[in-house]
Amino acid sequence: MNEIELIESLKRLCPSNDSVILGIDDDAAILKATLRESLVCADMLMDGSHFLLNEAGPERIGHKALAVNLSDIAAMGGRALSAFVSLALPKHLAHEAFLLPFYRGMSALAREFDVAIAGGDTNIWNGPLVVNVTVLGEAHAKGPVRRSTAKAGDRIFVTGPLGNSIEGHHLSFRPRLDEAKQLMDEFTLNSMMDISDGLGKDLRTICRQSAVGARIDRAAIPIRDTLKNHPDALQKAFCDGEDFELCFTLSEVEAQRLLGDQSFAYCRAIGRISEGQDILWSDDLSPILWQGFEHQS
Repeated sequence: MNEIELIESLKRLCPSNDSVILGIDDDAAILKATLRESLVCADMLMDGSHFLLNEAGPERIGHKALAVNLSDIAAMGGRALSAFVSLALPKHLAHEAFLLPFYRGMSALAREFDVAIAGGDTNIWNGPLVVNVTVLGEAHAKGPVRRSTAKAGDRIFVTGPLGNSIEGHHLSFRPRLDEAKQLMDEFTLNSMMDISDGLGKDLRTICRQSAVGARIDRAAIPIRDTLKNHPDALQKAFCDGEDFELCFTLSEVEAQRLLGDQSFAYCRAIGRISEGQDILWSDDLSPILWQGFEHQS
């Protein structure tokens, strides 16, 4: 299969939608303007850091590369529209045996959420596999939700169990776009963020940017089933990262409405936003020292 034939095969694999006037056919894509605020995010994934090529395989790498970006759009309460995929491809992977399953994994997820794969670039080199995906989206009618707008008195929620994502979850998770839309349609969210670096770090980010603190109920933290018998289950649920659940805050009034609605039973209340800057356990007011994942410089 030559280069032109490969590009044609990839074009057939990659979905489109009504937001794209021209996709993989020219020097740049042509997109329809959106009437709401535009959302743009980009994530770069590298072999040896975000996945292990020999263990993950091309389809799951393609899935994750798009999924982490869709999770960022969900964290803003938005809708994803189009994706642009750039690869730094090792020479030994520069063939359809890798590229076609890679794009199949990405395209399956894109179709699930009606996201167009509208362009990108591929370069071949002697280094490891690097995947960069940029996703464009639009805000909900209520506007985007930020990390920096939590308020003292808010209840803190997460959308699912945490910890031990390394056991396959981080390669196959389903981004919480549907859940974000459901929440946005029914409630006024004061703040939200996806949990990529661990609850211990990402909750601190919400608190720092909002100039507030938090009181956390340790018994309320939902723990992934594969961790239930681990002696450090609570710490791992707080620190492991790559969970890609949503952490969000609601006023007390909105929280009571949510807790009374069984269609939101997947949301778990884990604490409250407080005045000041301390992040403490609610039972004994001792400081929570666990930090989550730290990117190394």
